[in-house]
Amino acid sequence: MGLLDSFEFILPTRIKFGLGVAGQLANELEALGARKVLIVTDRGIAGAGLLDRVTESLKGKVEFTVYDGVEENPKDRNVEEAAEFARRNGADCVVALGGGSPIDAAKAVCVLALQGGRAKDYKGKGKIKDKCLSLVTIPTTSGTGSEVTFSSVITDTDENYKFTIKSPAIAAKVALVDPELTLTVPPAVTASTGIDALTHAIEGYTANVTEPIAEALGLYAIELIAANLKEAVHNGNSIEARTGMMLGSLLAGLCFSHSDVGSVHCMAEALGGMYDAPHGLCNAILLPYVMEYNLPEAEYKYARIARAMGIENGDDKQAAILGIEKIRKISKDIGLPSFKSLNIREEDLEELAGMSAENISTDSNPRRIDKQGYLALFKKAYGARY
Repeated sequence: MGLLDSFEFILPTRIKFGLGVAGQLANELEALGARKVLIVTDRGIAGAGLLDRVTESLKGKVEFTVYDGVEENPKDRNVEEAAEFARRNGADCVVALGGGSPIDAAKAVCVLALQGGRAKDYKGKGKIKDKCLSLVTIPTTSGTGSEVTFSSVITDTDENYKFTIKSPAIAAKVALVDPELTLTVPPAVTASTGIDALTHAIEGYTANVTEPIAEALGLYAIELIAANLKEAVHNGNSIEARTGMMLGSLLAGLCFSHSDVGSVHCMAEALGGMYDAPHGLCNAILLPYVMEYNLPEAEYKYARIARAMGIENGDDKQAAILGIEKIRKISKDIGLPSFKSLNIREEDLEELAGMSAENISTDSNPRRIDKQGYLALFKKAYGARY
């Protein structure tokens, strides 16, 4: 178990989950007293028709403008541009529509629009002192769980690294979690975001700062994702699989936001900062390697993870090993590529290891790890055929 003696569980976000709940956006904004809304999204969401679908209910009820310039691995320039756009248009509320990138960007916009400065001024914990704009989140992928977390991960384009803004102040007031919005997500994106959600649940459950509620959320998230991911990838029209994945992603987000992530995310964020590599894909590729490294210190919990994924035979060590192999098999079955597909230069591995070791979540990994440990993991992944 985690922190049994004393813990705090904060859930400032009101969650509405179900088919069609995105259509309730106008009512939710009116309840918040919003008069001028900025919708933060990306051009892919707009091009897929999801923006029009969501904003249809706003017409004639709530005044809104759209910022659709968010890039993958949201950049500080996106956040600062959108915050200026919000100020110029007098926005009093922000709606985030999309995957993790638009939602993370929107959280930072809520801070900068009222408090000014640059995104990196709020890096870390405890930097947000004043009021932020209200936020409503509408996720369109089952991956980051960002709709219910207290974190925003932004890329510093000057230094090419990712940093985290972490505070309950940036949590959404309302999350409208609608599985229907994920029905058109392509198989490759469904695959990488799905393993991303699994990574959140596994790292949140096993982090050395976790607590009982987060542990329970993480285990159920793992069960849901393991049961539904392959079907969601291979039969994207399955509303049952899409609903299971959406709920699993949501619970995983709640899990790690009340715990932390670990070395998988530390390595993935280093790759994302240096190479602008897709975050979910990096997590998916690195997860089995980090689990193998952590096994000596996390055997019991890895065994429980394996059993949540349907593995019943063997003692704890055998179950844990089988669980890691099952994750590898799932990744292959859903078509995820190898580390080599990221086109990482071998000469960059040492710098990537250093960046990983400096990540604030390194201390939450269940097994102690330093730069040399990260370098060994990067080399193992780099040299693997899969």
